Amino acid sequence: MQLIKCPWCGPREETEFHYGGQAHVEYPAEPAALSDEEWARYLFFRDNPKGRFAERWSHSHGCRRWFNAIRDTATYRFEAVYRPDEPQPVNS
Repeated sequence: MQLIKCPWCGPREETEFHYGGQAHVEYPAEPAALSDEEWARYLFFRDNPKGRFAERWSHSHGCRRWFNAIRDTATYRFEAVYRPDEPQPVNS
């Protein structure tokens, strides 16, 4: 079992967390002006790289807070975790 470090609670078992998708996706500035196709792109089209990737995670069975993580999608290794109000780490 892998431990994931919650920024508020510290290391916990991975079963306490839920994946929340790609991090740093900006909400549209004028949502009412978007076409159906633009809404679909915003909601469903995300990057899916092999390697280092910024993601959102929720500590759903703990403090219930959201945080961001840098994770290698090929190895599943978490390189860094950080609060949503903190800048994305450049290198870990």
